Amino acid sequence: MSILKELELDLLKIIENAGYKEDQLSLEPSNRRDLGEYQLNDAMQLVKIYHQNPREIAEKIVKELEKDDRFTKINIAGPGFINFSLSDQYTYEFLNKMNQDIQANIDQKGPRKIVIDYGGANVAKALHVGHLRSANIGEALKRLAKLLGCEALGDAHLGDYGRPLGLVIKEIKEEFPDLPFFDKNYTGDYSEVELPITNADLERIYPLASAKAKEDEDYLEEARNLTSKFQNHEKGIYELWKRIIEISKSDIKKMYDELNTSFEIWNGESDEMAYFDQLLKIYEEQGLIEESEGAIVIPIAKEEDTYTIPPLMMIRSNGIKSYDATDLAAILERKENYNPDEIWYVVDNRQSLHFEQVFRAARLVNLIDKKVNLEHIDFGTMNGKDGKPFKTRDGGVMTLKDLIQLVYSETYKKITNESIMEEEKPLIAKQVAIAAIKYADLLPYRGTDYVFEVEKFTDLEGKTGPYLLYSTIRMRSLLTKADGISANQITKLKGLTEKEIALILLNLPSIIEKSFDTKSLNDISEYLYKLTSAYNKFYSENRILTEEDTELKESWIVLTNIVYRVNLLLLDILGITIPEKM
Repeated sequence: MSILKELELDLLKIIENAGYKEDQLSLEPSNRRDLGEYQLNDAMQLVKIYHQNPREIAEKIVKELEKDDRFTKINIAGPGFINFSLSDQYTYEFLNKMNQDIQANIDQKGPRKIVIDYGGANVAKALHVGHLRSANIGEALKRLAKLLGCEALGDAHLGDYGRPLGLVIKEIKEEFPDLPFFDKNYTGDYSEVELPITNADLERIYPLASAKAKEDEDYLEEARNLTSKFQNHEKGIYELWKRIIEISKSDIKKMYDELNTSFEIWNGESDEMAYFDQLLKIYEEQGLIEESEGAIVIPIAKEEDTYTIPPLMMIRSNGIKSYDATDLAAILERKENYNPDEIWYVVDNRQSLHFEQVFRAARLVNLIDKKVNLEHIDFGTMNGKDGKPFKTRDGGVMTLKDLIQLVYSETYKKITNESIMEEEKPLIAKQVAIAAIKYADLLPYRGTDYVFEVEKFTDLEGKTGPYLLYSTIRMRSLLTKADGISANQITKLKGLTEKEIALILLNLPSIIEKSFDTKSLNDISEYLYKLTSAYNKFYSENRILTEEDTELKESWIVLTNIVYRVNLLLLDILGITIPEKM
């Protein structure tokens, strides 16, 4: 149990000793530090239950607080607001507990198993800025869940089964019609066929094929037919499809690696569709399948609906299995292979209706236990200065490679540390660029859109990833220089700035719990900036290593170590790597 949670439980006992009963209490720092570090508003709430004067209730609680030497400067403001501060001795005690084990001061949520779907990259297409937020948010939530004792599995859930692949195959056939994959009479080994296609070719081919399909109905129709062929494992076309997947997946993994994003499960929609026949049978046996204009659908609308909920599409009129069906099949696959307690879908807010359809259809037949939480964790878009989705200068969708390169160019220019050798600069600039991108992406609440400004978010000052990296590296440098100094405990602090750092540290478990509950990283991102800024203020006010008071110097070094380790912990949750120097 965290120090903060223990303190909250002790305060509940104190209130009970005063003659009042409450179920829970959340201790939040006061905005009026002139009155006290914390404010209890419980007397005002207890009036509703006990029908007593709030001031009278507050006075009884204060009498009990005064018996506990952890609390000082106790007073009542207004009609019954109780203010108090924490004693220096208690502050030293909880900081020393944190120094022993940072993670022991974090309240656990487990055990529970969570499958987190936060990939969604489309095979044979370049990852673009639209894939950034799902990767960043999903990866951070997975790391956060693991920190809190959950078993969390990230699922890439690649888009490898739909019409885009049919378009790619159609264009390959246009450009290389003599490939054996298109020869029905070919009897050789397809694995020995040399495919003159690279991932760069695939990234060129898809937009070309997509443009052609918009202008040529015959071209589009053949792409649909080719989609149906690889879905039905037709000889040749299916083998070509597998080769395309192999080429593209390798590049997708490299791209995710650059973002410090990893997946425990690398399934594609095609893997889920191995469960399609079983899925269809479940709905057929319960009489829930209908035909609509040649398509196979599952009606999911309810009488009480106040808006239109279209039926879930299983098979389109052209025989192609739908995107809806793949997500429904994925639930069945995840139940059978992982038996999760929760499934989270980190997908942008434009897919809200889709997930409502899928969840309704799943609940219709108890496809997964009712206790299993199915949750769509939606998010807004990353926009340019014009307030529209981030694009290239010519108005096209910007790829993730181009975005990273754009930010990298800016961070490279800002490496002015003369101790950094030329050969070290590329790696450091890349790490700083990724930090700038990820922190900017996770700083706003996930449900809101935000504007990404390269110059602003690569600045070493302000609320940026580079600022956090630079400050954390400086802490590490100080600790390295202090290596010969015996510093094990905090026994003395002297200023308000140090106390502010201590109070921020005490609130760490509350911030982590709130981030988990809201499924958003903005609170952790804000907390990191607040803690780091408070430490930097303290750093600028004191000469830590040359302080003549040995007891104070050693306490400062321990305080630095705690802040440094908390920064390491939280930056890691955000998926941010710290360079050796900067």
